[in-house]
Amino acid sequence: MPLPPPAPRAPQHTRTTVFRGYRRDDGLWDIEGELLDTKSVPFEIPGDGVWQPGEAIHGLKIRVTIDPAFTVRDIAVSMDDVPHPECPQAQAPMRRMIGATMGPGWRKAIETHLGGVQGCAHLRELLFNMATAAYQTLPDEAEPADPARPPHHLGKCLAWDFAGPVVARHHPMFFRPPAAKPAA
Repeated sequence: MPLPPPAPRAPQHTRTTVFRGYRRDDGLWDIEGELLDTKSVPFEIPGDGVWQPGEAIHGLKIRVTIDPAFTVRDIAVSMDDVPHPECPQAQAPMRRMIGATMGPGWRKAIETHLGGVQGCAHLRELLFNMATAAYQTLPDEAEPADPARPPHHLGKCLAWDFAGPVVARHHPMFFRPPAAKPAA
């Protein structure tokens, strides 16, 4: 269903993000993310530059290499378009994420290793969402299966509610019928 018609307006800013996942020949996985910011009007940061409509203000890319347990084995970053000459200094700290696991605690690990002035807000934002792309990329069997524990995605959205029909159909062993409502 489309959005309702908007009020009259003029475009100002576009942020495009793209995520891609790849199976490597060596048994590892590459998850790549790109972030591109452009303006629809001329944009100036006094002392740092002027950007014309459609010209990239941010052009950032990250490649995270993970193993089947979602552990970061390597990370590469490019910052081809940035608004300030100091921005590329944020690339080296990204290596601190090697050894972290894309799973519970992922966002906390990002904040611990790259939060605040340790890194780049835009790279952190891109990195946060790369975990979701990783889970979409790796086959279910890549995650170690523990038949006593529900898969990671159960209970994380309306469709995967433990008391919902999707869990009842696909993971009946973890289905929890909704509590009966008291009679009025």
